[in-house]
Amino acid sequence: MKQSRKWKRLGWEGSLMLLGALAAGAFAGIGSCDQSKTSGIGASSAAGASGTVAIPGPATNSQDLSVIQTAVQSLTNGRQTFRFDTFGDEAFWGDALKLHQAIEGSANGGVGPGVSPKTALSVGLKVDADVVPADVAAGIKSGAVDLDDPKTTLALLKLNAVVGVTGIFAADGSLKSMGIQCALCHSTVDDSFLPGIGRRLDGWANRDLDVGAIISLAPDLSPFTQLLQVDDATVRKVLAAWGPGKFDAELGLDGKGFRPDGKTAATLLPPAFGMAGVALHTWTGWGSVTHWNALVANLEMHGKGTFFDPRLDDAAKFPVAARAKLGHVTNDPDLITPKLGDLHLYQLALKAPPAPDGSFDADAAKRGGALFEGKARCAGCHVPPIYSEPGWPMHLPAEIGIDDFQANRAPDGRYRTSPLKGLHTHMKGGFYHDGRFPTLADVVEHYDSVFGLGLSAGEKADVIEYLKSL
Repeated sequence: MKQSRKWKRLGWEGSLMLLGALAAGAFAGIGSCDQSKTSGIGASSAAGASGTVAIPGPATNSQDLSVIQTAVQSLTNGRQTFRFDTFGDEAFWGDALKLHQAIEGSANGGVGPGVSPKTALSVGLKVDADVVPADVAAGIKSGAVDLDDPKTTLALLKLNAVVGVTGIFAADGSLKSMGIQCALCHSTVDDSFLPGIGRRLDGWANRDLDVGAIISLAPDLSPFTQLLQVDDATVRKVLAAWGPGKFDAELGLDGKGFRPDGKTAATLLPPAFGMAGVALHTWTGWGSVTHWNALVANLEMHGKGTFFDPRLDDAAKFPVAARAKLGHVTNDPDLITPKLGDLHLYQLALKAPPAPDGSFDADAAKRGGALFEGKARCAGCHVPPIYSEPGWPMHLPAEIGIDDFQANRAPDGRYRTSPLKGLHTHMKGGFYHDGRFPTLADVVEHYDSVFGLGLSAGEKADVIEYLKSL
């Protein structure tokens, strides 16, 4: 039962449990190495989960077994990396920025007031309910556990319960450093226990996360001021402008904190699910999923690995990156590159979650689907079933009727056709790379105007219901 609960939480299609015998075309089970504890708040809801993988063909041979065993081990490793691996980035977030001292607070050996669970939740950090022991959960419910006390945050970090954040503790129990993981921005929780506390939802964009506010807590921002060659006040002004659900991956490459219109240059955190079959990652198509994983792990998370991208040598386009030689990163040992393959497979296995029952009008969605592939011309770019373009899904800004600011911060000068499945998970923050369209209705109106589609009000409404159904 414990094993099946773990597989249920993976969220992989079919859960990839291996059952049965070779003659029957299925395989013996392989357990996972999930660090989560099944005795936590959310464990009981996963009871009874099971699944099988059917192996096609008249017979199953040893190669089939090897492939499945390799895939399951790789998925397990990739999930571990996605959720828990800092890639050695604690040397930046803790040792350099000293962000852990702000979390502790002066009462616990750090600086300032400290970060209580309520403060952490208010800036979008999430707590994995499955690793919170039952007695602690009961204390939270009863009020016996003080959510206004930074000591409680430290206790949650010791449990490895804060999604995407790892506390590095000394032998005496004090917090000596901290690091972050992929899951910080690209996982959330289902709020099944309390808002911000629940079961993990890997691959979901955390549109509550105020990355800028969190970084601004750091006592020492000199790593940013030195890289960007600006003062502390400028860095804090840029970070304060981001707001919930946004991050600026290009800031450390081109040094542009704001758009020409004065708005933040940060973009919305995208989901990391539904990427199987999609050629390029990110809003502006920097490269494949695994290229972006390498870039982010090395240049954004500040892990210790190897990264090569000579496009960053362009001093006119990427002055900060060219000056710092960010396209030519090496570390020994390399804590990132050996994990990219497993991480890639895990992300590709994260399917977009289906729209919840009752969240859309089924009849209207059916009509909208016909419009999507017909009069509305959506499927010309958002090709089902991947809802992006097979091949090179890139378009000039003029083709989609928007400005070129963000496109020009990327090597290709274009915008990617973003996949559409699972839109219901990231309605918060708006649509397009910068959230410029607050609602799906605004998106449909934009394309109706740019392409002269002539959609009626009813047709627009039907297309919206179809988009909500994906």
